[in-house]
This record gives sequence, C-alpha cells and structure tokens, in this order.
Amino acid sequence: MERQFKEYLFQKHLLVSEGSVLEPHSFETLFALANLFNISVKSGKELAQKDMISLAADQLGQRVPDPFYKGFPQSVRELTKDQLLFDQLVHYSVTYGFGNFSEAGHSVFEQTFERMAFKENCEIREFDIISEEEAVKKMAGYVDGLLSSTRPINDTQFGLIRDFITIYRYNIKNCSSKNTAVRLITELRTLKFARFLMLSDVIKLLDMVLYTGYGQEDLRSLNLKNKDRKLISAVIDELFAYSRCDIDTCYEKKDIWCGLLHHIHYRPKCDKAKEFVKAMRSKGNLSAYSAFEKAMNEGDIRGAVKTLKEKKGSGAVLRNLNYIVSRIVKPEDLSFVLESVGTKNNIILMQLLLNYTKDREIERSAGRSFRFIKHGTMRIHDETDEEMSRRRSMLSMGQYKAISIFMDENLRANLKGKLGRVYVDETMKKIALPLQEASSNGGYGVLSKGSRITVPAGKKIRAFTYWEKVDDIDLSVIGMSADGRQTEFSWRTMADKQSDVITFSGDETSGYKGGSEFFDIDIDRFLKKYPDIRYLVFCNNVFSGSNFDKCFCKAGFMMRDLIDSGAVYEPKTVNTSFIIDCPSTFAYLFALDLINREMIWLNVSRAGNTTVAGESRLLFLMDYFDTVKVLNVYRFFEMMASEMTDDPSAADIIVSDRPEFMDVNGNVYGSKELIRSYDHERLLKLMNS
Repeated sequence: MERQFKEYLFQKHLLVSEGSVLEPHSFETLFALANLFNISVKSGKELAQKDMISLAADQLGQRVPDPFYKGFPQSVRELTKDQLLFDQLVHYSVTYGFGNFSEAGHSVFEQTFERMAFKENCEIREFDIISEEEAVKKMAGYVDGLLSSTRPINDTQFGLIRDFITIYRYNIKNCSSKNTAVRLITELRTLKFARFLMLSDVIKLLDMVLYTGYGQEDLRSLNLKNKDRKLISAVIDELFAYSRCDIDTCYEKKDIWCGLLHHIHYRPKCDKAKEFVKAMRSKGNLSAYSAFEKAMNEGDIRGAVKTLKEKKGSGAVLRNLNYIVSRIVKPEDLSFVLESVGTKNNIILMQLLLNYTKDREIERSAGRSFRFIKHGTMRIHDETDEEMSRRRSMLSMGQYKAISIFMDENLRANLKGKLGRVYVDETMKKIALPLQEASSNGGYGVLSKGSRITVPAGKKIRAFTYWEKVDDIDLSVIGMSADGRQTEFSWRTMADKQSDVITFSGDETSGYKGGSEFFDIDIDRFLKKYPDIRYLVFCNNVFSGSNFDKCFCKAGFMMRDLIDSGAVYEPKTVNTSFIIDCPSTFAYLFALDLINREMIWLNVSRAGNTTVAGESRLLFLMDYFDTVKVLNVYRFFEMMASEMTDDPSAADIIVSDRPEFMDVNGNVYGSKELIRSYDHERLLKLMNS
C-alpha cells in the first residue's frame, strides 16, 4: 500500500501489514513501538512488521534537529539577557551576513549540559494492525465520507481522494462538494466528474484552472493554453448532454461567461447550448440576485425574500440573512423572514448557529474581521475605521438572539430521531464538528477547529516546529487578553522575557539540513506573571519568505512534566504532529486557554506573505475559542439520537475515544458502531445526511 494511505490510517490508530507471509521478528517490532512511541497494539499483533517503526518515527518525530540551545529549557534560563541577545546577533551575522545556511547554528555561551534520563508518565496509544485488504476497504469508506461533504475539504483530504481514485481505479458514486468535483476534473483531466456539477459551476472550474495552471486569480484576464480551452469546452458540452444547465444562475456571472465563451471559441452543439450562448451575449440581467437587489433597494423586504427563495432556495436566503435583517424597519418583518426560510441544509444551519451565537461586544468596538477560504487558505479583511463609521449590517442583540434560537430549533427538528440509541462520552463536549476545515493542515492528532484538549495538572506545554529545505521558520506566541489586546512573545522579544514562565529555544536558521524551535509554557506561573493574558496563540511563519508548500515543516505540541527529563523532543509525549504545507507563509497552529488549562485547535492557513507573526491581528480567532460552547459532537449526537443512554452495552452507537470499548480483536462491545473524535469522515457523512 502506498505511503500516503498508511500515513492517513496511522492518524486513525491503524497500522497496515503488507503481504501474506508473517515476519519472524514481530515481537521485536511490538517492543520497539512500545518503547519508542508508547504504542500498544491491541489487535493484529501477529501482523507486526518492522517498517511500522519507521512510519511511526516519521509521524511522531523520532529524528528532530536540535534547537539553538541544545540544553533547552534549563540552559536558556541560566543565560543573562545580554548573553541571549549577543548569541542571536552572532548567529545572524554568520547565517544572514555570510549567507551560510549549510550548518545549524548553536549558542556560543551555552555550557555543556547533561540531561537526566526520561522518566515522565505518558498516555498509552492504542493501535490495531490490519491487513492490506482490510486497509483498502477502510480507505474506501474514508473517501466516501469525505466525498459526502458539501463543504470544501483541505488539500490533504483532497490528495487522498485523488490518489485513491487513481491508484485503485475507484469509481465514486457521489461528490457533494462542487469544489471537490472541480478539482478532480482539473487534476485528473477527465469529464466523468462533470455529472456532479451544474453549468454555472464552470466558472469555478475556470477559477481552478487559472490558479493551479497559471497562478492567476483574475477571471477576466484570460490567456488559456489550448488544452485548457478544450477541457472547459468539453465540460460545457457534457453538462448540456446531462441537462445540467441552470441558465438563470449563469446570469450572476454573465460578464465572465461572455469573456470565457469568446476566449475558448465555444461552438454550441445543441439547441439548449445555442439558447445559452445567446442569453450570455445579449443585454440585460435576469439573475435572481438582480431581482432580489431591486426589491431590497425599494425597501420591499418581503418581496426580496420571496424572490430569492423561489429562484434560489432557502439556502440563498440564509446566506444573505445578515444583509436582509440589517435592512428591516418593521419588527414583524423579522418573523416573516425567519418563518419563510425553513431549510433542510444542516450545514448552513450549523454555520449560522455558530455565527449568530458568538459574543459581539468586542467587534462592536474593535471592528469586525471578514473572512473566507479560497484555494486552501483563509483570506481576512479587518474592518477599517471608515468602514466602521459606514456600517449598516450590524444587527441588534435582540435580532442576533432571535436568529440564534431559530437556527437551533430548525437544526433540532431536522436531526431529531435520525439515529437509534446512542451513548456519548462526556469528553465529546469538548470536540468540535468538522464544519470549516478547508484551510486546515493534516497529520497525527489533528482535530476540528475549536476542539479543546485538557492539560492535566503537573504538566506544561512544549510547542514545537521543525523543518528542512528552507532557511528559517519561526514559531511565535501571541498573548491575547479577554478583550483582544495582543502581547508578542517571539524571536524579536524573548531576550527580555525568558524565564521559567515562558521559555524560548532560540531563533534557529539552518538551511536544508533542518532546524527546530520550541516554546515551554508553565501555565500556573504564567498566569501569575501575566494576569491580563487569557489566551496564548501559537503561530508558524516562514521568515525567509518562501511558502510552506515549497519546503518541509511540521508543528505540534507535547505535554511534558514540569520537572524536565529526557530529550528536548520526546516522541512519547507528542499529542499532535502535523505537516504545514499551505501555499502561503503563515499559519495559526493552536491556542492555550490559560484559565481553563485547555489547548484549542485552530489549524488555519492564512493567505498572504506575512513573515512576522506579531504584525497580524488575531481578533477573528476568538470565534474558535467558544465553538464547543455552542455546538459540539456531544450535542450533535444528542440532537440525532432517538434515545440517549448511559449504558454503552445497550447503545446502537458509541461515541468515545476510550479504548475499553474495543476488545483484543478490534470489535466494539455491545454496539453496532464506534465513532471517535478523529473520525471526521463519519461525522461529515452524518452532518450532510
């Protein structure tokens, strides 16, 4: 089985055994997995193979380069502020001044340090070993789950689908996301995925072709190669053959359509296609949004809603709800709008529930952050002072509350009784649903944005990043107060702030041989020294300016004992290790809620070329801090269950990460199905059902 599939299955706590001949040294492999990585194999022990050790090493980081201070964190605390500063200046003069990135630089002041043997308590990782045949079946299920998502998926997930289709000639039966179908057509150059599109989606295809093939995003400046002209023309013909021609919707991008049809020299092959070409080239705009805007400008809220619902459906009304409600003058019109837009689209309801339930006090004074995801990265626009003064779409608190209640009631009505008897572990109240993962990076331990992981008493957080094939990557920490004020802890500020409260391993530059950086956070001491800081946000940026997808970079965190032992990087203590490979220079990793002692998943790739973390505004991230208070995995299954039970043996479905629900053969006790926090594919299927 190809490596990428094994790596994905590793994230599901599964190891794949290849071939039919059992290895004679399976015991040694099992011992190495336990000794090096705390991996306990529960089922399939006889299938253990030695290449599983190297796979685990790659996923959990067995060979991570030394940090700038090899004795981190103790040796850093023993140096004076002047020594810390001079160390870095000497290092910069050698690397940047002389352009010498061939060797990793280290401190000139650090004394020889002898580290005590590793003796920390770590969680056991329960894994199963399965055959290659079973692994292919598992992968097919994961691919189907990802394809059921109506929302765009991330690059790792898409690569998995694409490669599985190609290598195993897998014939997919469904593709709910237009973005996914467009990417499959673009990368595999085949028309068979066109059946999942409508004619209006050809503009998405054009956008993807321009971005991936030409690095361009301007849909009005076209200079396509002949092969791309032929592809787009063939897709248009295919859509007319399938009768998937929503001409009314095409009016919304009429100017772009007109330019595209001219550029590709499109020749219609049927009467419907001729009608379409004539419509795009004629004067006038018959789109639903044109009629909707006309009614809105005339103050006819009810007429605007009726028009949009009739021509585009309830989902379109919900997506424009903020705009519509902000223009309401008569209070009774709000009731009319909400009562007329019942929808079965659970994803829209969930997203709007989160949006209309969040705290609005900070953004009223500090300004809003508008964001959307395109081509795997998040684009962010922070409201300017001028824009704040001209606001029209800020709703009243009463309106927000009414809409929030409406979303919640409709979601409950849609989901009620879809499942049988369900047992859900209390810990699932801290796990978010995978609603907005298109800008995420993939790897071991990755959870949905907003999910929380408790940091036990007696443990500190050691965040890390390490890299190859790039000159310099920075790991930074930005402190945030409850009202959004920021304090920077990074390579350019830490000479003044190094302590046993927060310790930085030094700013490493290392070239192609690899480098690493670490931060240690003692939560209790940090709160005493910085009482105004509520959250710590960890960020990665490529200081030398190239994008993450042009190098190799991993990031994550360990939970370590307060009293240090063992190496700076101990794979046994790794909670997550994921690859940063976005087409940009900046990524938000995770946050630490100091009061509640919880790590919060962010995993956001931000578009642009930011090379210094302290120069970005982080206020929009606070939306993720309260996600699980509004909607979480526990509440989702509570809505779907016909009955919730406290007895796992009586349940049809168990939702839990606890290993005791699996026997030594990998079977689930007393239930038909076991769903874990990392089973994103199964959650997506249920959310989109």
